[in-house]
Amino acid sequence: QVQLVESGGGLVQAGGSLRLSCAASGRTFSSVAMGWFRQAPGKEREFVAAIRWSGSSPYYADSVKGRFTISRDNAKNTVYLQMNNLTPEDTAAYYCAADIPPYGLAYDINSYNYWGQGTQVTVSS
Repeated sequence: QVQLVESGGGLVQAGGSLRLSCAASGRTFSSVAMGWFRQAPGKEREFVAAIRWSGSSPYYADSVKGRFTISRDNAKNTVYLQMNNLTPEDTAAYYCAADIPPYGLAYDINSYNYWGQGTQVTVSS
């Protein structure tokens, strides 16, 4: 079992930045691959970014590449999503997710076994 709790969402103006955090508990965090997904009203949940258990090979959706950065601190059992140059199109509920071995595809929502409750990000124009 892995419990995930997101934080850091909020209201920001276009062009601004936010840093989301996801605290994990319940399993050796260093063995868990982590991902961030988002879901806007009326839309399906979509992949944003993922990172391996080692912190290597971060992977991003094209829509956020160059603006968002995923990182993790295994000593703190926490994964982060730094979001810069936000646009209104980034408005969504953001969810972190954990993928335990055997690992699936980083961008595939079905690869993830555990989910947080989500944190809302709203970007005003």
